[in-house]
Amino acid sequence: MNQTTPHMSGPSIIVKLILGLLWGIIHLAISLFNLWCHLIHSLECYLISSGLLRKYQNLHLGRLKYLAIVVDSKEAKNTAKIKQLLCWLSSIGVKYVCLYNIDGVLKKSLEPAMNGSRDGNPGEYLDAGANIKGLHFSHREMVIDCLSGSDGKEGIAKAANLLFSPYINGDTHENGKKEPVFTEADMASALKAVGCGGPEPDLLLMYGPARCHLGFPAWRLRYTEIMHMGPLKSMKYGAVVKAFYNFSKKYQNYGK
Repeated sequence: MNQTTPHMSGPSIIVKLILGLLWGIIHLAISLFNLWCHLIHSLECYLISSGLLRKYQNLHLGRLKYLAIVVDSKEAKNTAKIKQLLCWLSSIGVKYVCLYNIDGVLKKSLEPAMNGSRDGNPGEYLDAGANIKGLHFSHREMVIDCLSGSDGKEGIAKAANLLFSPYINGDTHENGKKEPVFTEADMASALKAVGCGGPEPDLLLMYGPARCHLGFPAWRLRYTEIMHMGPLKSMKYGAVVKAFYNFSKKYQNYGK
């Protein structure tokens, strides 16, 4: 039997070509826009690092009492970049920094050196070349903490045991007793009691492909400003300064 092959009509072919052309134009426009934004960002970071933009020269860090840095697991292995970032933060004048990585890579690689340099100058053991030409910030002491995903899990477990300890040996259903109800304040008090509460960061900078906090303890992020900084390998000093400047201009309706 002879089978007839379907043929596309002329109008359908034209419509298909037009849709394909429109898709190509939209894709090209988005790619050009992303390239333009990247070039503008790189140029602005260079101008900030060179000290040509005056508004970034005098940063007001009064609101930035506690800074958190979250790094992706794969990029956290680049110890040189981490030390360079810490050197930048120290030169800017950040006083308290919390480094977080869910797998504990930062804690294993940096905490021994930091523990051995508690009494020294952070810039002495965070020796990294920073391309800073026109910006001069006063150098101050900087306290550095390292956290990992296991710290958050352990803290939750200890706090839960503390909250349930009065009910473990007794039957909550006897004598008309109700099920225990715990509020957010109870959990915060328990975390603080077991030593896992910790201060809430005012600003959190994320380095990595994902736009999330990568497991940073959520109970410490109630009023935290979160900024995605892109890959760690392409970090820029100007981008860090710009993030601090933008944070200083933020208005918070609630919290601190």
